[in-house]
Amino acid sequence: MLLRILHKTRSVYDNPVGYGLLQLRMTPKPRPSQQVLSWRTVIDGGKVEAEFDDQHANHVHLVSMESGHSELTITCEGEVDVRDTAGVVGPHTGFAPLWLFRRATPLTRPGPHIRRLAKAVPDASGGDVPRLHALAEIVRGAVRYETGHTDADTKAEEAVEAGHGVCQDHAHIFISAARLLGYPARYAGGYLMMNDRVEQEAGHAWAEVHVEGLGWVGFDVSNAISPDDRYVRVATGLDYAETAPVSGMRFGEATESMNVLIQVQQQ
Repeated sequence: MLLRILHKTRSVYDNPVGYGLLQLRMTPKPRPSQQVLSWRTVIDGGKVEAEFDDQHANHVHLVSMESGHSELTITCEGEVDVRDTAGVVGPHTGFAPLWLFRRATPLTRPGPHIRRLAKAVPDASGGDVPRLHALAEIVRGAVRYETGHTDADTKAEEAVEAGHGVCQDHAHIFISAARLLGYPARYAGGYLMMNDRVEQEAGHAWAEVHVEGLGWVGFDVSNAISPDDRYVRVATGLDYAETAPVSGMRFGEATESMNVLIQVQQQ
């Protein structure tokens, strides 16, 4: 499926910024199942200082904010051709070793609630993929999808305790439990073409687990499926903190107001 994507982020500050340095992870990953036909990133109010691939093979733009500016606009757009592989991404690549993906992070550290969910998962006698789909069903049953209650800093254990969250929370909880079961697991961020709309308020998130004999396999807990040709993978990491589209720091006393526009549509 050929998808066209527009992702525009506009940040306005109530006082001019003295200096800022940001990392952008907003370029889709080229993979056998995902061909990036065209992609461009335009910065207004800053400039690209460097580009590199990080330890997870995410493409990163290092952007400096120009002194004295009170507005920064980042526009990314392009076309990606995606093939449905039933969620199978394939062999592990990148500089990070596979064992690293069994490590807990502050956002995915398990507590008693996640340990309880992991204990409810059937054993692997029926196969790893059915077992992981069962885990996804358990997570979805424990944490209903509901916006407005969690944010980027919400920990997986906190979301389970609250009983509601969004795709980011579902992914973090699933990853945490999968690691308890012995699987390498990672967070995936990107885009999902919706059937009922073109414009969206945010990107999408799901989890990927490394399964012996298959490689990385995706699981979208929120939508109860494995990613198909409507999904565009942009960045992967141990958790959201390593895949955030925009992260970094700035100097100066200024309050930020951010507006995000995302459009995903079939060509």
